[in-house]
Amino acid sequence: LFRSSLPQPGLAEVRFFSLNGSDPAQLVLKQGEMPLPPYIRRAPETSDQERYQTVYASRPGAIACPTAGLHFTDAVMADLTRREVETVAVTLHVGPGTFMPVREEDYTRHHLEPEYFELSATAADKLNAARSQGKRLAAVGTTSVRVLEYCAGPGGFAARSGWCGLYIHPGYRFKAVDRLLTNFHLPKSTLLLLVSAFAGRDLIMKAYEEAVKEKYRFYSYGDCMLIL
Repeated sequence: LFRSSLPQPGLAEVRFFSLNGSDPAQLVLKQGEMPLPPYIRRAPETSDQERYQTVYASRPGAIACPTAGLHFTDAVMADLTRREVETVAVTLHVGPGTFMPVREEDYTRHHLEPEYFELSATAADKLNAARSQGKRLAAVGTTSVRVLEYCAGPGGFAARSGWCGLYIHPGYRFKAVDRLLTNFHLPKSTLLLLVSAFAGRDLIMKAYEEAVKEKYRFYSYGDCMLIL
C-alpha cells in the first residue's frame, strides 16, 4: 500500500501487509541489510547489526543511526547514572534528507526534508524541570538538537510529534540546547552548517583542521567533539 500524503513532494510511504499472519517487520529484518550511509563504500557486514546501533535505541524507523550516540556504551550510561546525570530520550527518525548535500550557492535556500519525531509529555516535563532548576542541556547529536529546538517555545518544552523540517544554519538563534556532542561531518552538509551555527564557523574550522592534523576519524564510525 502506497501513501503519498507525506510532507515532502516526491516521497511516499510504503506499508506491508501479511496474508498469512506473519510479521512483515521480521521479514524485512531477515531479508534486508543494514542501511549504512552512502559514504561508507562497502557492503554491510554482520558486525554492523550491533556496531551501527546505539545501546539505547528502542524505536525502529530511521534509515541511519544517530552516530553521536555510538560513543555511549552500557558502562558509560551506568556511569552517568552514578554521577546523577539525568538523561531524557527523544525520537527523530533520520531520513534521506540528512545525507542530501547542500548544492545551492546560497545555503539558506537549501530545503531540508522533514523527518518524523516524537517528544513525549514525560520528556517535556523533565526538560522543563531541568530548565527551572537552572541546569544545562547537552544534546547528543544533531538530530536531538533539531527535535529540542523544534519543541522549545517561550513557555518551555511542549510534547509534540509529527514531521520536523527545521533547518539550522549560521544565523539561527538557539533557544534550548547549551552543549552539543557531535561527530565530524561531511563538507557541504546540513550537519556541518548546524554545528557551525552552534559554535561559530571559525571555531569549527579550527577544530576540523586540528582533527585532520591529529588524524581523527570522521563521519559515522569516527570520533566526536564536545562543544561547550
